[in-house]
Amino acid sequence: MQQRAVPASVSASAGPLDASAGVPQRIDRLDLIRGVATLGILIMNSVAFGLDDAAYSNLEQGGNSTLLDTAIGVLARVFVDQKMMALFSLLFGVGIVIFADRAEAKGRRPVLLSMWRNLLLFVIGIAHTIFWDGDILTVYAVCAPFVLLARKLPAAVLLVAGTAVANLGAIGALLVNDGTTDAELGDAWFSGGSDLVGELSAGLEGLLLLDGFGRALGLMLVGVGLFRLRVVQGTRSEVEYRRLVIGGLAIGLPLSIAGLIVHTSTDWAGSSALLGYGISTLGTVPIAIAYVSIIILWAQRVHPLHDRLRAVGRMALTNYLTQTLIGLLVLTFAFDDAGLDRMTILAVVVLVWAAQLAWSPWWLDRFRFGPVEWLWRTATYRSRQPFRR
Repeated sequence: MQQRAVPASVSASAGPLDASAGVPQRIDRLDLIRGVATLGILIMNSVAFGLDDAAYSNLEQGGNSTLLDTAIGVLARVFVDQKMMALFSLLFGVGIVIFADRAEAKGRRPVLLSMWRNLLLFVIGIAHTIFWDGDILTVYAVCAPFVLLARKLPAAVLLVAGTAVANLGAIGALLVNDGTTDAELGDAWFSGGSDLVGELSAGLEGLLLLDGFGRALGLMLVGVGLFRLRVVQGTRSEVEYRRLVIGGLAIGLPLSIAGLIVHTSTDWAGSSALLGYGISTLGTVPIAIAYVSIIILWAQRVHPLHDRLRAVGRMALTNYLTQTLIGLLVLTFAFDDAGLDRMTILAVVVLVWAAQLAWSPWWLDRFRFGPVEWLWRTATYRSRQPFRR
């Protein structure tokens, strides 16, 4: 049940204005959230780089040499899986609105320019897919036009509709669970040593597509709703953010844990695959909102990591693609058939984190954008953009 991820700053009334341009300035809170998500998503994507596909969803299918490996898998499943992708999706929806609002403020045609920009993202995603089938950029690019159409709806409508769309796959999984056989799950749930390994059935492949696109689009709409309510900008009161943390975790964590319990109580049998997955997925939206609120509350305290994480977030696309490059070179090719465990994979993740926390601020001290961001921006406006500081 694998859905891997990535990346994406405000309406003219939602942030401080640049007096010279008449458009909103960059929102630091968004960069910080995006930086956390950029590093966090590698925890799950690294499992896909280093282990069989089935081990991503079924913790018994590889990488568990010790009790510590099992603990890492359990914690990642409850607190990270889907949640970091959800943060990215929230912010990507916000980014679509900010870009369109900025374009409109500058007298450009916001819809056409946004469509062109996301067509370029689709091309980047296709190139990424050639190397790794876990790409999410193409999904984001396909969902972007729907966000553009819905971006001016009331916040309440965006939140309700977004949550409903984000959970379409989960509801589908719960509805079809009883009729699913082990053979239909194939290599999505069982590793190569099982007699049941085969191709995922066409019906379940369709369900996963619905889940992937629905969750991405739904969370983008939720992100736009939170943006309209000025939540992601960090301008609500501390009391309100604390309530969002408590409420989001109180709803989401029990669901995420319950899904895991369903799997473990049946020894990860195929008969429980969709049931546990569907229950866990229902907790993704509230946990993502809680995580946004936690990061905003943390941003109110001075911390030496803030600037580094913001730099990682400003270069999210470059860092995301770099993670794929490193993950493939190190975990897929260099350690091919080495029987990696989750602890070793986590050690590689920490090293990549250290590298990106170091190189991102170094780069942005010298250049205005990450290299891929600059290329994307230049192609979007079809003119060479300023690069060096």
